[in-house]
Amino acid sequence: MASNATDEIAFDFRPYFILYKDGHVDRLTENDFVPPSLNPEGVSSKDVAIIPELGVSARLFLPKLDAGDPHRKLPILVYFHGGGFCFVSAFCSLVHGYLTSIVTEANVIAVSIDFRRFPEHTLPAAYDDCWAALQWVASHSAGEAEPWLSEHGDFDRITIIGDSAGGNIVHNMAMRAGREEVGRGVKLDGAIFGHPYFCGAEAVGDEVKYPEKKAQGDYIWMLTNPTTVGLDDPQINPIAVGGPSLSGLGCARVLLCVAGNDILRDRGLLYYERLRSSGWKGTVELLESEGEEHVFHLYNPTRENARIIMPHIVSFLN
Repeated sequence: MASNATDEIAFDFRPYFILYKDGHVDRLTENDFVPPSLNPEGVSSKDVAIIPELGVSARLFLPKLDAGDPHRKLPILVYFHGGGFCFVSAFCSLVHGYLTSIVTEANVIAVSIDFRRFPEHTLPAAYDDCWAALQWVASHSAGEAEPWLSEHGDFDRITIIGDSAGGNIVHNMAMRAGREEVGRGVKLDGAIFGHPYFCGAEAVGDEVKYPEKKAQGDYIWMLTNPTTVGLDDPQINPIAVGGPSLSGLGCARVLLCVAGNDILRDRGLLYYERLRSSGWKGTVELLESEGEEHVFHLYNPTRENARIIMPHIVSFLN
């Protein structure tokens, strides 16, 4: 029986997603929806529209407020989810549970951005959406409409955080913050990279030993960003020859997390070394989880090494 484009596979990236030749995608994981909830005795959450006409929105998380000091200003954490720019959302159980844990432990306000994804939208849509969302957060320093931010947020302590492709977004947002104004009088304080997704034309480290894994990561970039100049595009390879210097990173502090068994580990280490030698005036901390796989802390938050990461994040935010 002849097949047609509706069932012919163009790219099989199970267990995460399958892309078909007609352009539609089956998102196989982290495709559930957890509703927000108000919880006076713990972490409350609610969803807000940022750019309704584009479908850009966010889930806000607010910790239980101190009854003795309800007007205390709290650090603001802006989260960009991973998923290869294709799957995962701000509203799935994986992300909701992770941010609830961070908000509980660190006593911060969190804003989890839901941006446009591939294949419905190619890059740079996700970058543009996340920048607009970051500016939306910063606009509340002037008392904009969302009271959880305007009444409780400390706009001198804004940190961006992301895992995998979200870590790539963190880099691109921090670089843009070094060139452009996030908001009037608002600057990024920190950036947390969780196993960031970077690649490049020339194999490095374990990429030499595992060319198939490298090829998968390379293909995702070329697929999701059809206008890219290639694998040495500075957006995906921040240390590419001729790219902008990391000295322009627009934040004061960085926490960079890598995992020992992650194919992306070596690129994370190269980023760390390049940042340290770039002339950037901030401070950077490296946290390596030996023997662990990519974003293990999201899928196995009770593992011993995952329990080590959380205190580092809490300390960084406070």
